[in-house]
Amino acid sequence: MNAVLPRVLKSAYRKEPLISIFMTIGIVDALIGGFDDSWSLFAFGLGALGVALTFKLWRMQQRPPVPEEPQTQEYYLPAQSSSSALPMLSIAKKKPPQ
Repeated sequence: MNAVLPRVLKSAYRKEPLISIFMTIGIVDALIGGFDDSWSLFAFGLGALGVALTFKLWRMQQRPPVPEEPQTQEYYLPAQSSSSALPMLSIAKKKPPQ
């Protein structure tokens, strides 16, 4: 969990820095307002977070869908061998000495 969270945050900030900043401001304001019993700051934080999430969802709907590449099967060996087949081995019966 500790290694995953910084990677997710870096990815989010690189993709949409402005939206991520507003989301961070909203979360921090809501936390401070909730712990200090300052309901106006809490409401402002939730409002900022709501606007940022709404804007992010709107931007996600505006993007064209990414076309999926057809999946090709990857074979490690060729379908047919380039060398000739080996002869069948048989155990030769030893004849007793005469």
